[in-house]
Amino acid sequence: MLLPPRRALAFACLAACLAPAAQAADATELTLYRSDNAALYTAASDGSVGEGHAVVREQRAMQLKAGTQDLVLGNLPLYLDPEAIALAFPDHRTKVISQRLLLGQGNEAALAGLVGREVDVLGSNGESLAQGNLLRAGNGLLVKSASGTTLVRDYAAVRSSGGDFPTGASLRLRVDAARAGNATATLSYPTAGLGWRAAYVATLQPGNACRMQFESRASIANRSGRDWHDATLKLVAGEPRFAKPEAPRPMMMRTYAAKSESADMPQQSAMGDYRLYTLPQPVDLPDGSVSQVPLYASRTVACERTALYENGNRWTPPEPMLSPDFNSGGSNTVESSLRFTAFDSLPAGYLRVLGSDNTGTPQFLGEGRLDDTPKGSDATFALGTVFDLRAERERTSFKVDKAAHTMDEAFRITLTNAGESARVVTVREHPSRWREWTLASSSTKPGKQSPDVLEFKVNVPAGGKATLDYAVHYRWTAGE
Repeated sequence: MLLPPRRALAFACLAACLAPAAQAADATELTLYRSDNAALYTAASDGSVGEGHAVVREQRAMQLKAGTQDLVLGNLPLYLDPEAIALAFPDHRTKVISQRLLLGQGNEAALAGLVGREVDVLGSNGESLAQGNLLRAGNGLLVKSASGTTLVRDYAAVRSSGGDFPTGASLRLRVDAARAGNATATLSYPTAGLGWRAAYVATLQPGNACRMQFESRASIANRSGRDWHDATLKLVAGEPRFAKPEAPRPMMMRTYAAKSESADMPQQSAMGDYRLYTLPQPVDLPDGSVSQVPLYASRTVACERTALYENGNRWTPPEPMLSPDFNSGGSNTVESSLRFTAFDSLPAGYLRVLGSDNTGTPQFLGEGRLDDTPKGSDATFALGTVFDLRAERERTSFKVDKAAHTMDEAFRITLTNAGESARVVTVREHPSRWREWTLASSSTKPGKQSPDVLEFKVNVPAGGKATLDYAVHYRWTAGE
């Protein structure tokens, strides 16, 4: 409830309102843009949230009189861009002369949709405090009647003389109709409070080979201050640029459809530089909810698990680093990582990885962030620290010959395994004293070597240890 706790608002809808109002028709289309804002998805969030981006196109049925008249369109979300709201009549014989957006303000935000209607304001004992046309709902209620205008600040309930109770913001329009009759217009506007992101669950299958059951879903959040019923939903994957950070503008793009893998799955298509997912069936999005719908059919995906011990990063210094203490340390933890190849274009979201315990019950192993990943690209996630593996890194030699412009450095890495099975640990080093170097020697042949990476695979026996020794030779010129 948007009003203070000391007021118990009760809304009773009575007869038809005096001011003409446009009613929402059945056909509503929502185009949602991806948003990672945690406030949209967390259960701890209270009330509406001004994050996320969506474009709404809905049909509004209205009864017109011939000539100039005023209309009220209620039941709008709380977060709107007034400059991007558009109402279009299909016959082009009705014109919009002007429009004014009335935003919900303060504790009376829920009453913004009643502005322009006949209301009865009641006190705590049910007595009528004011009756008439509601002029304003913000810092009290301003009500105009035949006997004058009354400002009511302390009240218990409001009765509406309309057949419905519009919530959120409302739009007042002055239109000029060529003739009287029923008309259906398309109302389009951008709004915040709506967003989506992908949610993935990978359940590792038992056995020596790394395979996982992969589930793809779209998490759809509605904190807009309005319910949506039987809406056609389109989800945009990618990162469009919005000139206004608080609200998007409608984007008109031609789409190119691709064949969907199932009639029950969203139809995927290209939309300009982005990707569009159209849900196969209309959905309900109650305000204050997070809904999930399938994005791709569940499938088995091949993967690769790695126990990784890494030191340093891909950094190149501006000059040779001659200090003996440079990059001497290293953590003693070994990280578990998971890699797989995208079977299709995967929108950004979060991946939860599960594995079975000794009773076959799936348990949480780790979670990682998946960026937008094109089909065929690799995705790698750090899941957590391996409990039974530890590492120790020590420098065994270091020598600088400034006259010859050379430098030699050697390390020993000792890996211990307290587990009951042998493990393969990937040791990834980044020689970073200078950009020109060569591997002088190593006790294990490197599996990967590039200008900024040395990678070794070391077999560590169960309940035992293994040692990796390697040396690097650096060279530079006098000018460097």
